[in-house]
Amino acid sequence: MIHMTAHRQKKYNNPVTATLTGIGDLFRKQEPAGRLTDSDRLDGKTVLVDGASSGLGFAIATDCARRGARVIMACRSGIPEKGEKIKRITGNRDIHMLPVDFSDVQSIRNLVSAIREKFGSVDIGICNAGIVPRQSRKTPQGLEEMFMVNYFSKFILINLLLKNDVFKVEESAPSTFSAQGKRVGRSAVPRIIFIASESHRNPEKFEWDDFGKYRDYTIGKSIELYGYYKLLLTTFSFELSRRLNPDGTVRCSVFSMCPGPVNSNIAREAPKVFRPLLKMVFGIFFKSPAKAAVPVLYLAASPDLDGRVFDYLFLMGRKAIDEKAANPENGQRLWELSGDLFHKIENE
Repeated sequence: MIHMTAHRQKKYNNPVTATLTGIGDLFRKQEPAGRLTDSDRLDGKTVLVDGASSGLGFAIATDCARRGARVIMACRSGIPEKGEKIKRITGNRDIHMLPVDFSDVQSIRNLVSAIREKFGSVDIGICNAGIVPRQSRKTPQGLEEMFMVNYFSKFILINLLLKNDVFKVEESAPSTFSAQGKRVGRSAVPRIIFIASESHRNPEKFEWDDFGKYRDYTIGKSIELYGYYKLLLTTFSFELSRRLNPDGTVRCSVFSMCPGPVNSNIAREAPKVFRPLLKMVFGIFFKSPAKAAVPVLYLAASPDLDGRVFDYLFLMGRKAIDEKAANPENGQRLWELSGDLFHKIENE
């Protein structure tokens, strides 16, 4: 076990090994969990996609629009031009953009209020926004920015959406079938999807004593911390599913997935000397955002997932999450620490 842990750490502890690991992952054979088809539609569904102004988020929002969804794009930039672009590309006029800064708790509160006032409820939430900063930065509430954007903002957003009944979490209405055995109805259960990463397997342990504490770091530490915050996110997703679906009763499907290496702008803060090389490597070896969005849309739209309380995909293959993330004691601890931190911020 010690040898395996050390091996995992070497795979994602710096930009070079992380990039090489991502390239290697694309060439490994997988048994697909299912297949996304043109008949997997989202007509009548309201889909919230955050970080939707570029890269993977923009591709996800575009495909949701093509499949007939009302799309809410929660973004820090690109308003309104990116929403207008999706309208032109897809012909779907039911595209809406709302501003949010996921490094600021008040901005998240404002987003939830705007969603509730303008749209009432959301059927599918896709948490995509993420950053890999060049160095540590403080948020308005004094937290570290990557911790806030890549994990803690998701805990706040989802809990506020649930508290305000934006997700209609009720007992599952089962799908129905025709005489030929084909599914003809869809469950009304909401779906929440987290864009995580295989790098969540990298950390050796949780750092509970330092949870939420601001830490200084530079680019050399960013990749390692990125994996750690993805561990927090994956653990949160599994714990969320346990809490929303007690005793196996399907009230809300919670999914997590790793899209693999994506040719996006997530490395925009890399040192200038490395940017031309990264741009070339990303362009040659990494997936386009449109291709990387396919498993996300499968989780959002496919009837294959009806009745599932939790699932994790790596690319299009189903995998078990890391045992640390699946441990109920870790999930409970993370939930309590996150709740305490949010309560502390709210009362300052």
